[in-house]
Amino acid sequence: MLVHFDFDTRAGPEEVFDALTVVGDRRLEVWSKTLDPAKYEVREQGEGWAVMKEGSAGVELWVLLRYEWHTPDRVTWTLLESDHCDRGAGEVRIRPRDGGGSHVDVTMRHSGGRGLRGKGVLLLQRAFGPVAFPRLWRAALDRVADGG
Repeated sequence: MLVHFDFDTRAGPEEVFDALTVVGDRRLEVWSKTLDPAKYEVREQGEGWAVMKEGSAGVELWVLLRYEWHTPDRVTWTLLESDHCDRGAGEVRIRPRDGGGSHVDVTMRHSGGRGLRGKGVLLLQRAFGPVAFPRLWRAALDRVADGG
């Protein structure tokens, strides 16, 4: 299952990059509308990478992801473990916009939905993700640009 979306934000490229790569309590602040503190756990981290368990509030789903960032215009992740699918990866590309802000391009691939529940989750992500995800991400990044 492939989900692709892109959007513009008031946040500059450095702010977007920092928001995507921040680890710890600040991550919970930046992504407060989408990240459940009860499910969030930093497992490992190093220079240019981190392994984190994450999930959204109100949804009984979680993922263990390895994020990597080696250049300031690209962040990737690989699914290490999940309660609803077997494989997954993603990539974010960040470009400056003329006049300020950034253009953010996101691609996510997930497969191997576990059981009916997992297949349903992947189907919902495919159907609603391209509309819901950019709104949520833009809102979080615009808050960062506004000093939040």
